[in-house]
Amino acid sequence: MALTREQIAMRVARELQDGFYVNLGIGIPTLVANYVPSGMEVMLQSENGLLGMGPYPTEAQVDADMINAGKETVTAVTGAAIFSSAESFAMIRGGHVDLTVLGAFEVDVSGNIASYMIPGKLVKGMGGAMDLVAGAQNIVVTMTHADKHGNSKLLEQCTLPLTGVNCINKIVTDLAVIEIKDGAFHLIERAPGVSVEEIQQKTAGKLVVSGEVPEMAFD
Repeated sequence: MALTREQIAMRVARELQDGFYVNLGIGIPTLVANYVPSGMEVMLQSENGLLGMGPYPTEAQVDADMINAGKETVTAVTGAAIFSSAESFAMIRGGHVDLTVLGAFEVDVSGNIASYMIPGKLVKGMGGAMDLVAGAQNIVVTMTHADKHGNSKLLEQCTLPLTGVNCINKIVTDLAVIEIKDGAFHLIERAPGVSVEEIQQKTAGKLVVSGEVPEMAFD
C-alpha cells in the first residue's frame, strides 16, 4: 500500500542526525517537523528567517506572526533565533545546512531536480529552492512516485526546467526509498505491501535492484 504524506515524513525523519541543521521545503517536507525522534537535538531552519522551528501549533499555540516559508503557522523551540531572510540565505549559500528536504515534480538518474515550474502554468516564483540545492550538503526529495495520471516522476532525464543539477542524493516516495548513484536509481526500501515489480513498473529511469529489498519499518 502506498504511503500517506505523514508516513513519507516519518520515513524522512529517520535521515535526521543529532546536531543537524535542517531546512524543510514546502509541502510534505514541512511535516517532518512533527516526527523528529525523541531526545534528538535538531535545529530546523526556514528561509524566511527562523532557526529552531518546532512542530505545528495546537489551536491554543497559534501565533499568526510565527510562520514558515510556506506561510504556515509554526512554533519555535527553546533556543530558537529569528533573523532576516538575507541572513537566512547567507547561511544556506554558505553551506551551513546539513540536510535539506524538498518536494519535486521530477528527479532523474543524474540527480537533477525539477521542482519550481511547469511551462504554461502560473507560478509565484522559485522561492529558496535553487539556493538550497546549491548550498546544502545533503538533499532528500519527497514526492509521489507517479503523477495523478500514472506517469513516473523518476525519469532517465528531467523534462521540466531544472532547479538544480547533479545534486540529489536520496528520494523518499509513497512507494520506495531510492538512492541516486552511478547514473541510476538504486532501490533501498519499499513501502509495506508494495512489490518490487510495481516500483519497477512506475520508475521510468534505470532502476537497480540488488538482492532482497526490505520493507520500510515504522516502529
